[in-house]
This record gives sequence, C-alpha cells and structure tokens, in this order.
Amino acid sequence: MKEKIAVLAITKNGIKIAELIKKNIVNAKIYVPNKFYYENSDIIWFNEPTQNKVADLFKTNDALVCIFSLGAVIRLISNLIVDKKTDPAVLVIDDKANFVISTLSGHLGGANALSRYISSFLNSVPVITTAADVNKTISVDLIGNELGWIINNYENVTKVSAHMVNNEKIAIYQESGEPNWWEMTKLPENVVIIKDIDNIKDDSFKAGIVITDRIITDNTIISKSVIYRPKTLVIGIGLHWDTTKEEILNGVTTIFDKSGLSFDSIKSLSSIKKKIRVKGLDDFSKEFNIPLFLYEKEELQLMSVPNPSETVKKFEGVASVSEASSILCSQGTLLIPKQKFPPNLTIAVSRVNFK
Repeated sequence: MKEKIAVLAITKNGIKIAELIKKNIVNAKIYVPNKFYYENSDIIWFNEPTQNKVADLFKTNDALVCIFSLGAVIRLISNLIVDKKTDPAVLVIDDKANFVISTLSGHLGGANALSRYISSFLNSVPVITTAADVNKTISVDLIGNELGWIINNYENVTKVSAHMVNNEKIAIYQESGEPNWWEMTKLPENVVIIKDIDNIKDDSFKAGIVITDRIITDNTIISKSVIYRPKTLVIGIGLHWDTTKEEILNGVTTIFDKSGLSFDSIKSLSSIKKKIRVKGLDDFSKEFNIPLFLYEKEELQLMSVPNPSETVKKFEGVASVSEASSILCSQGTLLIPKQKFPPNLTIAVSRVNFK
C-alpha cells in the first residue's frame, strides 16, 4: 500500500466516499474545500482553488484519489505529468462511487492495484485499461518490482511489452533471484523458459526477459531484452577502523568489473561488529542505500570458510570476517572468495540461494 495517499473530494457525496476510504486506509488524508466545512478532525480543509490544490497534492503524494469527473481530472493534471517512473498513481471515482478508474501510473505507480482495493470495499467496478492486465499476461515493467529488482535498460520496456500483449513469442532466461516473481500458476502460452541465454538471439523469439546479476555484453541480447537485476549478492567486508568509503567503493567496483557482476544486484553488506562503528562502512551503506548487517565474532566462528587467516584471528578474534559474514548473511553460496586490498580491506561475495 502506498504511504502517502491524498483523497480530494469537492461534493457532499464525495466527502462521504472519502470518509469510507479513510476508514479502510488509515494513512489516507482527505482534502475538501472550506465551503463544506463542518467539525471533522479527519478532513483537511483548504481555501485555494482546486486547480492549485491538485497541483500541490500531485507533487507531494504517492497516490491521488479524485472524487469528481474524469474529464476534469485530466484537464487538471495534464500539465503536471512527467513520466511513468516518477508520476504518482491517480485514481478517479465518480460521485456515486459506481466506478474507480485507474487513470495514471497504473503499473509502476500502483494505480491499478489501489483501484482494485478501493473498489473492493466501496462495492464499485474497478476500471483498468492497461493491456497486460486486461489480457491477463505479464506486466513487463512490474516484474520483480515488489522484490526490489531493478530494470537496467528501461528504454526496452515499451517494445517488449508490446510483444507480450500481442502474444508474440518471448524467451525468459533466469540465472538468479527469486523464482516466484510471477503470481499466476503458469506462464502465458507465448512465453518460453530457456536454459541458454544465447537462444534469445534466435529469430523465433521476438524479445527476451533476462533475470541475472551478471553483466550482459552481447548487443543482440541487450537490444531484444529487458534486463532485470534481482537483489542476490551479499558483500562481506573485513576492514580496519580507518578504512574509508572510497576504499570500499574501489574494492567492490574492482571485483565486480573483473567478475562481470552488477552493482545493482547488491542485496546487503556484512561485517564483524566492532566496539566502535567504522565510519567508512556506514557511509558506504548510507550513500548507496544498501543494508548493513554486523555480526558477533561468535556467530562468524560457526561458518566454514575456504580461506581462514591467523592474522585476522589475532586482531578480530575470529579467523574470517569477509567470507564468514558474507556466507552467514546470504545464507547462500560463496561466489567470490576473499580478495585482498592492502593494507586495510578484504572483500568476499556470496549469492543468496532462493528456493
């Protein structure tokens, strides 16, 4: 559910509908012109023209629910629209709540899902017009969205989506990541799972869906496919108290460039819990918005690693930090054994095993 949801009502019936929405979505905020004022702490009353209020709410919310005519809403938001990756979800509900219309940002913005949910308790008809939804096929721009996956080449989404809704043959190659990204029991008939990524280049396939944490270099595959980056890689880091953010970034990018891994697939960072927090590690985690997990030495001692070190044990009380923490945090498989960046950094990479 969206965090910031604004509900705008400009009629008495609209206010009643807005109150029902608020009852079922507690974080929703109701906005109503001051001319309808009565004592109600759930309503935010406003005096400015509706056009100005719509512009303000459009720019400051994740979703905007307008309880008035579709035509009016289109005129009010037409000059505010930027692109599907940044625009909020916009829904339109008529004054009798007969229909809940997903108007803008149906997929990425979540307007389709929110329309269905609101319709469920208003006993309304949800109006969804996006082709993937009405054809009950894969929404290319939503694959892995709820799992935190990142699309590397968004410029290909439109053309691959067109092939999908036109029921043309599409290949899916998945090397890593959660296998349960498709909510239906079976894939559409035009979608074929392949084991060899090079098969995407076959003329029989109009497009490809590639799910991998590895860098793709084949231009034909890149041009035909949408490439998704699942969050699969855990970076284990052994370091000194004075290791800097820049040194960590240099080490990680060096390993990833050499190994052909995608930075976008980093799921988390891991290390040992020291008496004093390492500023460089905290700064790296914060700058790239990557979760950081720190473990006690007793936890790391339980991990079996290929490259234990007596030197590390002397200083940290455990024979491995980078490999042990990476394996422990990922609950997966060591992909890149410990790499040294003297004098104060070691890095190992593990891949999460999704079942």
